[in-house]
Amino acid sequence: MPTANITFPIHGPVDLLTRLDSPDPETKLKALREIKNQIIGNRTKKLSFLKLGAAPAVASILSSYATQADSQLAGADVSISNIIVQSAAVLGSFACGFDAGVRAVLDAGAFPHLIRLLSNFDDKVVDASARTLRMIYQSRLAPKYEFVQEKNMEFLFSLINSECENVTGLGASIITHSCETSTEQRALCDAGILKKLISLLEGSLSQKNATLESLAVVFNKNPEVISKFVGLENERAVESSSSQRDSSLESPGTVIKNNPESVFKFVRPESGSALSSIIELTKDRYARTRLLACTCLVVIRNASPNYLQDIGINAKLVYLLLELLDDPSQVGDEASFVFSSLVAGKKDLQQLAFENNAINKFCNQLQKGQLQPKRLQGVLLALADLCSKLESCRLTFMSPKVLNQVIDALTHDCADVRTSACICLRSITRSIKNLCAGYFMNEMLVIPLIRLLDDPSVSVQVAALGVISNIVVDFTTRKSTFIQCGGVKQLVQLTKSMHSTVRCNALWALKNMMFLADDRCKEAIFLELTGSLLASLICDPEPRVQEQALALVRNLVDGCIKSIEYVFAEDGTLLDAVGRQLHNVSDFVGIQGMYFLGNVASGNEFHKEAVLQQLLAQADNGAQSFVIKFLQSSDSRLRTAAVWVIVNLTFPSCPGAFGRLVQLKNAGIISQIRNMVNDSCLDVKLRVRTVITQSMTFGDGLT
Repeated sequence: MPTANITFPIHGPVDLLTRLDSPDPETKLKALREIKNQIIGNRTKKLSFLKLGAAPAVASILSSYATQADSQLAGADVSISNIIVQSAAVLGSFACGFDAGVRAVLDAGAFPHLIRLLSNFDDKVVDASARTLRMIYQSRLAPKYEFVQEKNMEFLFSLINSECENVTGLGASIITHSCETSTEQRALCDAGILKKLISLLEGSLSQKNATLESLAVVFNKNPEVISKFVGLENERAVESSSSQRDSSLESPGTVIKNNPESVFKFVRPESGSALSSIIELTKDRYARTRLLACTCLVVIRNASPNYLQDIGINAKLVYLLLELLDDPSQVGDEASFVFSSLVAGKKDLQQLAFENNAINKFCNQLQKGQLQPKRLQGVLLALADLCSKLESCRLTFMSPKVLNQVIDALTHDCADVRTSACICLRSITRSIKNLCAGYFMNEMLVIPLIRLLDDPSVSVQVAALGVISNIVVDFTTRKSTFIQCGGVKQLVQLTKSMHSTVRCNALWALKNMMFLADDRCKEAIFLELTGSLLASLICDPEPRVQEQALALVRNLVDGCIKSIEYVFAEDGTLLDAVGRQLHNVSDFVGIQGMYFLGNVASGNEFHKEAVLQQLLAQADNGAQSFVIKFLQSSDSRLRTAAVWVIVNLTFPSCPGAFGRLVQLKNAGIISQIRNMVNDSCLDVKLRVRTVITQSMTFGDGLT
């Protein structure tokens, strides 16, 4: 006879939460199981339960039954253990890949109870608790574990040494989440944690992946730890062979450190080193393991290039990461970020990637349609790093269709994507050839960029300013396009921002726009900025802002005499601000200030006399002029800029040159210049000889 299908009723959230309050353990257990089944992989369901207070209710059950379990003998009551296991599983399901769930679980106070249950007598309870804690530690909201403290380090060791797979994975996850400083990296290394992590590379898939993640964090930017890691494994290999147990054998760490030849011999696959084990894992059947192994190798290469000098390894990393890019899962999302880390700032690897068709590979990703925000962000950042140094990469990228897709990303809902699109465009717009052709100064690009200057995200604003700083250089005459679109008004507004980085970058963009600008463009910018605002920016508390403000006014007065007149607007507020600021500034700020004064000193007699008064302001009070300090600077660029001012003040054909020369001599400035005739910098030496030649015209001879 046919059997009827048996269907179990599906209860709603309110009903299930009511059942959790039942005094009957079996009812409670069934309710927990049903909640778990309903919320697994379903964010909507998770939110529904969380809004009704499910997390505190389940955490309360966990706490209550954990207390009961503590008072029981081992194996005394299976129902208690089952309820604990299901409670932990529900909390883990809430936390899995869902920050709102993690926050709810932590706020409900479940974390300390889960930690306590790791020492429970029941292996199933321990496993369930560890699994849930691992879910929590996958989130940035997880509490930082201070393992530098001795007790905490001992507890971490107990996790790593556990025979339970989820517990060892938890230990690795805690390291991944909480190891942030070089001090913490060294503490883990000194405690001997690396030895245990090495052995876990041969464990289960879960253990391998968790270990690779933690190793990448422990290695990050720390050559010392990497050296110890390599050395420790070599030591193990030496100890395993009795023929090599010679008391005179040098410490493997000493042999390997800063010795590329020894390292190369050591990291060969047949040597059995930990590094070779990681390289071997790049061939693993599982994509995530391959990605994590690549991540580890990239971290090692970035911190200690000597350990991975072989071009074959670099080519393999490029190939593998480009291959993983096609993976439809989270692995494909993360592959772009690892690739970026590999090639960022490295011209040789960018060339290698270019030869492996990387630009076209990433551009094809962009053309696949609607990408998930994280994947789109990663692709844009990878393209940005690929095009950061090589013109060949930029030219390959410059397809109208691809460029339009990047421009479209400027209006994406996700702030991270908008930021990445700007960073990508900043790399592309470094092309002098394309800037000269005027390809970027068009409304299709300019208008969305200007809108981003009003973005609620400071990161987006700064990234947009980076692009604008490039495109406004525009060696053609199209700067008016940016002004007409309201760009200058927005930039001036951002110079008043509370964030110094925004102020600095806004000034940078205005400085570049002022570069080689015509009179109309300069006038439009100065009318928006005003002399008083520029004066306040020159005296900004942040040196970076001071430097960019001075560089801006340097470009403002560069050119015809009409440009210099801007300095004397508003009763010379701008010139006075520069003079005051130069009395006590860093070399970088001083360079810009002196070139500004040099440009003003190239004007007429009135301009030259005004500059002279700024140079002698302190000397009149018996103090040493800041110019002498600059002439004595160890920075040749500052010495060059300072001498240029004197050259322009003493040009023989100018009527007041002799009088200025006398005043400069009386202030001790000419005497200092005389001592610089054999300056180590050729530029300084040539300018010094120019001043000497000019002074000899008046019969002074600098005697």
